[in-house]
Amino acid sequence: MQSSSATAIAGFGVGLRTCHYRDFLNSPQAVDWLEVHTENYMGDGGYDLHVLEVLRKDYPISLHGVGLGLGSASATYAGQEQHLQGLKRLVDRIEPGLISEHLCWNAVHNHFLNDLLPLPLSSVALQLMCERVDRMQDVLQRRILIENVSTYVRFSADQMSEAAFLAELSHKTGCGVLLDVNNLYVNQVNHGESAIEALRIYADLPAWTVGEIHLAGHLDAGTCLIDHHGSRVHDQVWNLYQLACQQLSYQIPVLIEWDTDIPDLHVLLEEATKARQLSAPQLAEVSS
Repeated sequence: MQSSSATAIAGFGVGLRTCHYRDFLNSPQAVDWLEVHTENYMGDGGYDLHVLEVLRKDYPISLHGVGLGLGSASATYAGQEQHLQGLKRLVDRIEPGLISEHLCWNAVHNHFLNDLLPLPLSSVALQLMCERVDRMQDVLQRRILIENVSTYVRFSADQMSEAAFLAELSHKTGCGVLLDVNNLYVNQVNHGESAIEALRIYADLPAWTVGEIHLAGHLDAGTCLIDHHGSRVHDQVWNLYQLACQQLSYQIPVLIEWDTDIPDLHVLLEEATKARQLSAPQLAEVSS
């Protein structure tokens, strides 16, 4: 389904934020690719879209959606189809190397909630997600990635782990997984879930099912960890990332996310360099 004109994504990237536009426009930066939040570029014009069209000539682009809410159950959520058609126009215009969304819901009866809300991990929710992912891939004519999310509640009706849910979703639809390692750690602390067991499930999937890795910072609020994307990656997450590199045994594109209290660009580039350095011995050990 991948377009032949899309530039493949590999290596280590950072999220493109408006405060760093000028850095990228003024001079080349030591980063392999860029990821943007899809919804910021879905208009028919404007400066943001102009910048993206300029930068795509030098950097492969990943479109990371935060607003589609694939798991929203309401049959009257017409905004989802409208959103999907807008995404299709952007995909045709930008020709991204990767397209991703979240395992979440965000709307009830046409009321949009600006959050990535957790789904019950049930067979009913799995069937709904399969239908929505099939529809998305059919419209875009692309394989998409679905990201595991950080959560602050779990449901008593859950029938499987999030990793098992995503494994089934991938098996049934052919979609890939965007593995957010920080979210794995946040959920381990918040819910007592095993991040190592989740990694084992992802590692058992066919090669290249995990199509991207996210790394970000979190906030310790005392009673829970909050996935705030507002700091450097914590040591525990780096350790988990190294384990992921070892178990997955192939070089997956890696992104540094930073969305609040955004620092100068060099800080994000330092984090991307650290991700590159930490992955190298793990992959060398696997290949030897």
